[in-house]
Amino acid sequence: MKALIIVDVQNDFIPGGALAVAEGDMVVPIINQLQAKFDFIVATQDWHPADHGSFAANHPGKNIGEFIDLNGVNQILWPVHCVQGSQGAEFHADLNQEKWRAIFQKGMNPQVDSYSGFFDNNRQGDTGLSQFLKENGVEEIFVCGLAEDYCVKFTVLDGLEEGFKVHLILDATRAVNIQPDDFSKAMIEMENAGAVITHSVSI
Repeated sequence: MKALIIVDVQNDFIPGGALAVAEGDMVVPIINQLQAKFDFIVATQDWHPADHGSFAANHPGKNIGEFIDLNGVNQILWPVHCVQGSQGAEFHADLNQEKWRAIFQKGMNPQVDSYSGFFDNNRQGDTGLSQFLKENGVEEIFVCGLAEDYCVKFTVLDGLEEGFKVHLILDATRAVNIQPDDFSKAMIEMENAGAVITHSVSI
C-alpha cells in the first residue's frame, strides 16, 4: 500500500508567517489535488512549547540563524514558530483534511528539535509514524509539504532508514533556502540516499 505524508503545511511556514517559506502557499492546491489519488493520508505538525530550545528568543544574546549546542545536537536558532495552540501552528485554512487518517505532532520536547515526521533530531523520540504506517500495510510513501530542506528532507531520509520506498513530490514542496542552493542540495541528498524524485502529474 502507498501513503501520502503531508509535512507541516502550517500558517507559520506560509508567507506572512513567523518562519515563512517563499511560495509556501503554492503547495496547498497541488497537495489538495494529490489527495484525490491516495486512500491513505497522514500529516505531520510542528507543535512546539513556548520555551522550546530552538527558539532564539529563549537564548538571551543569541540571534536567529546562530548555532548552539542543544542537548548534544548542533542546533540552528529559529524565530518563535508553531507554538502549541497558536494560530501559527494551525494548518493552512485551504488545506483539505477530510481524508487524513492521523496527525503526528513533533517538536514537543523543549530540549531537542524535531524536523522529521518519524524521529526527533537526536533520534531518541519516536512519533509513532513508522509503526502506524507498517501496522496499516504501507510500504511506499510519497512525501510533500514544508520545508523541503528541513522537515521534508529529514522525513524522507528517515522513511528510507525505516525501510519504506520513498518518493519526494518535487512540485509539492518548497525550501527555506537559508542559502540560495539549499533546495537543490537537499534534493540531491535525498536522491542519493535512495528517494525517487517525482512530480504530482506523474502520480
